[in-house]
Parts: sequence; structure tokens; C-alpha cells
Amino acid sequence: MAFSEVGTAAKDFSLFSQRGEKVSLADFRGVKNVLLYFYPKAMTPGCTVQACGIRDSKDQFAELDTVVMAVSPDSVDRLVKFEDKQELNFTLLSDEDHQVTESYGAWDMKKFMGREYMGVLRSSFVIGKDGLIKHVMAKVKTKTHHDDALAWIKENL
Repeated sequence: MAFSEVGTAAKDFSLFSQRGEKVSLADFRGVKNVLLYFYPKAMTPGCTVQACGIRDSKDQFAELDTVVMAVSPDSVDRLVKFEDKQELNFTLLSDEDHQVTESYGAWDMKKFMGREYMGVLRSSFVIGKDGLIKHVMAKVKTKTHHDDALAWIKENL
């Protein structure tokens, strides 16, 4: 499956957040840029490093008029635990049936220790206020994701 492409309209969605609120991408159109990132599983080492980098950069994203939303196939209950344990300060979205993840091309065959399975491809999409995809980060590095995203947004939006 191919990732959603730069220049195309970001696919609208509504998902439940860790607070049990329905969050829609359309709510941010014309108001904020969005860093939408997909990650495999809350409370795992790589996903924790990635989320904490975003958490610690919240003010920098805000200065760039950008909100961050993170999507995983985790349940809302697991997202609440992740938020509490790591003191996260941004929106986590539950996509248990992975329909939104699939619609962005971030659900595909993965290989780990010789085993193949379907799962989330760690990836990010920068969506402009106009609702268009401005940048696709197909291979995200957990340790530098926040810096890489901030640098691109600063230079291009």
C-alpha cells in the first residue's frame, strides 16, 4: 500500500481520543497545521521515546501553529494509561480497526525476526491549514522525530 501523497487532500476522519472525546481532522482545517503520526503500540520502548520527544516539544509546535495527533490501534483505555504514565500533553487517537491508518497507507506488511505480519508503519504526515498533505515522513526515527518534524515545518510552512 502506498502512503497518501504530498499535495493531495488529507483524508478526513473522526476517532476517539485518550479522553474519550471524538476528534475530527476537519476541526483543524483553516485553524492549525497538523502533525499526524502513526505508531505501532503505546507503552513500548520506541513509541515511548517518540511520544516523550513530542511532549517535550509541545511549545515549539504551538509556536509554529501546529497541533500533534498520534494514531495507534490501541484501545482508549491503553491510551489513557500511556498518557498518565508518560505525562503526555497531546492528542492520542484510537484506531482499533486501523481504517484510518490504512487510508493513509500506514498499515502494511512488516517483518520482525523472520516473522511477517500486518502492522503500523511508523510514519508522519504534515497537513497544512488548507487540509492538504504538505510532507510525508515515511521512515520516522523515534529519537529524532520531533526535531525532524519541527525543522521541516519551520522551513516550509
